[in-house]
Amino acid sequence: MPTAVGLQLISVQFEFSHARRGIYVHEVVTTRIYFKLAYRTTVLIIMNLQTLFQDFNPRQNKFLVHSCLMIFTTLFALRLDGFIEWSYWTVFTPIWFWKSMVILGATIGSYVWWRHPHARLEGDAYIHYKAMLITLALHLILLMFELLVCDKLESERHLWMLVFIPLIFISAVSIVVCIWAAKHDRSFELELFCAVNILQFIFLALRLDGIITWSWEVVFAPLWALLSLSLVAVLYAIVFAAVLLRTPQINARQRRTSLNSALAYTFLVVPILVFQVLLANKLDGDISLNYTTVAMPLLISHITLIFMSFDAKGGNRWWFGIRKDFCHFLLGLCPLLQEYGNISYQPRSEQDQPPSEPMVSEKNEKHVKKVDLMKPVVPIISIDMPD
Repeated sequence: MPTAVGLQLISVQFEFSHARRGIYVHEVVTTRIYFKLAYRTTVLIIMNLQTLFQDFNPRQNKFLVHSCLMIFTTLFALRLDGFIEWSYWTVFTPIWFWKSMVILGATIGSYVWWRHPHARLEGDAYIHYKAMLITLALHLILLMFELLVCDKLESERHLWMLVFIPLIFISAVSIVVCIWAAKHDRSFELELFCAVNILQFIFLALRLDGIITWSWEVVFAPLWALLSLSLVAVLYAIVFAAVLLRTPQINARQRRTSLNSALAYTFLVVPILVFQVLLANKLDGDISLNYTTVAMPLLISHITLIFMSFDAKGGNRWWFGIRKDFCHFLLGLCPLLQEYGNISYQPRSEQDQPPSEPMVSEKNEKHVKKVDLMKPVVPIISIDMPD
């Protein structure tokens, strides 16, 4: 694409320089048409790096969480099917990496908070720092649950009810955290997930210990209710996007945003529902699919969440002591990206090209008139300033 655009620019310079030397017009036009043929074979690509850096904004927490969970889901399914014989401590490596990055980020952020007292006055610095500490505390309790799960899978020396106690405690605490986050305009996706699934965690622990003998379709009843509400929200998003597409008063940006949101939520909720149905039937013995096949729809949801994290705004700026937006930090860290990020380049399509001047035959005109470059330029309206 840059080569074709360069050819187009070269053709314009070639035409101007040779016109001043008295080259016949038909020769210049022929040369420009030759270069236009190369330009017509290209596809219109908008290269606006400033917009690209604004849109590509992977929030430190979301991008890391969904990437690690996708890798862990793949490894765990392969381990259950026997395709890999790794220990569960190795299978849980993405989870350990995720938790280590959370602890490291909070440690560096606390050190920067202690070393730079003046930074505490920057906007909502206290709220950001408190939110980071709350998230760290929840992740440490969640780490305890994951260690107990891994040890249970390896040694079978604990009851599942004991294993799920930290997760149930997180679910109860998350209700208060969600209220605090909503009051201070903070994100609380993980806390909301734990809060609405507290009953589901209790059912899972009782079913795994054999205290209740319900079928897995009944055990997943709280999750069915949550997915039903999610499907209603997806249908509403689709209808809302369709209405905006048919409304001429709405600008193109809003229509595109609503359409992207509807597609994203569709590819997020529907695969989770398919995965849940397959998993319930697999655990009840109704189907003979392996766990790797059952987990495929869940991987689609993970990929969707990763792409959605690219457009996520906000985030806690005290993780790793960055104290600024991730893109601004990246541009400051790489001056080359900052230089190219200030360049906005957009090649014009064939429809946007200015109309070409009519071709003049050699018989009618032999030379191109010289342009009077010394002609003075005067304003259309002259405003006399008072003395």
